[in-house]
Amino acid sequence: MLRIHFTGEDLARTRIASGPDVLWEALLSIHMVQDRSAAQVTPASADFARWRRAVRPGISAHLREQAPLLGDLAPPVGYSADFLTPTAGSGDMESAVDAVLSTPRLHLQRDIGRLAAARRPASGRLALLSEGDPRTLGFLGHALHSYHRIALAPYWHHVQEQIAADRAVRVAALAEGGTERLLAGLHPGARWEPPVLVLAYPRSQDLHLEGRGLILVPSFFCWGMPITLREPGTTPVVVYPIARRSGWTGEEARGTAVPDPLVTLLGRTRAQVLYELTHGCGTRELARRIGVSDASASQHATALRQAGLVISQRSGNTVHHSLTGLGLDLLLAGGPWATGRAPRPAG
Repeated sequence: MLRIHFTGEDLARTRIASGPDVLWEALLSIHMVQDRSAAQVTPASADFARWRRAVRPGISAHLREQAPLLGDLAPPVGYSADFLTPTAGSGDMESAVDAVLSTPRLHLQRDIGRLAAARRPASGRLALLSEGDPRTLGFLGHALHSYHRIALAPYWHHVQEQIAADRAVRVAALAEGGTERLLAGLHPGARWEPPVLVLAYPRSQDLHLEGRGLILVPSFFCWGMPITLREPGTTPVVVYPIARRSGWTGEEARGTAVPDPLVTLLGRTRAQVLYELTHGCGTRELARRIGVSDASASQHATALRQAGLVISQRSGNTVHHSLTGLGLDLLLAGGPWATGRAPRPAG
C-alpha cells in the first residue's frame, strides 16, 4: 500500500496538472511497449496491444542502439529511474529532456544504483551515465527524442484530448466536494482515511507531504494503479490512470488528424503546425513533431505569426510558439473539435 499523509496545508496545496506530462507518458509507455503479457481482454487493452504492434517496428528500426538503455532505465516491472521524470504536467519535450540531462550527478548515481541493486551491477552505458558522462547523456537525450517521435507524437492529440476530459471531471469534483472528494475518487482502489490517502501499490510506502502539497498528474499510459517517485522531490507527485475511450489506435491516429478545410486553406504542413501549437512548444520540438528541419519549422511559424494566428516569445536562445485567440478559433472552426472537445492552449 501507498499511504500519503496530508496536513491541512497539504489539502489546500493539492492541485491537478494542467495537462499530460510528456516524460511520464514516455516512461509509462516504455514500460508498456516492453510488456507482452497484456492480453486483448478489454477494448482498452486491445487498443494498447495494437499500439505496441504499430510502434515496435519503428523502435526496432530507429532505436536499435538506444532502446536497450531506455529499457534498462525503465524496466516493465519494479523500480524505474526517478530522474527520467523531473517535470509534472509539461508537454514540451524539448525543455523536458533538457531537465533530464541537467540531473545532478549524485541523483544519477542514486537512481542507477537502485536499478543495479534490483538486477545486476551497472555496466556499459549505465555505468557511464551514473558518472554523468556528457556523451552518454547526449545519447540518452537523443533516445528520448527519437522514442517520443516514434511512439508518442503520432498519438499525442488523443492523449491531450482524453486527459483534458478527465481533468474536467476532476475539477468538477474539486469544486463540488473539495480536495477530500477529489482524492477519494482518484482511483477505484483509493481510500480516504483522514488525513491519509491509501492507494494500492506494489510495495509498502509512506509519503509524508509535510506542507509541500501534492500534484496529481492524469496519465494516458499509466496502467492499473497510480504511481509515484521513490524520492518525492520538492512537490510530491502522484500519477494516476485515466478512463480511456477505445478506438484511438485506428488508422486515423497515425494520420495528420488535421481537418480537411484547414488543409485546403493553409496547406498540409502549416495546418499541422497550427494543430501542434495547441499547447505550444519551442522551434526544435515543433520541427520534430512535424518532421521538418528547425529552419523550416521557424519559417512556417513566422508565416502563421504574420497572419495573426501564432505568437512567438523568445527566452534566451529558445523561441516558444503558441496559438493566438484567432488561431485557436480557426482551428476549432475547421474540424470535429467544434463541439468544444479541443484542449485550450496552456496559459
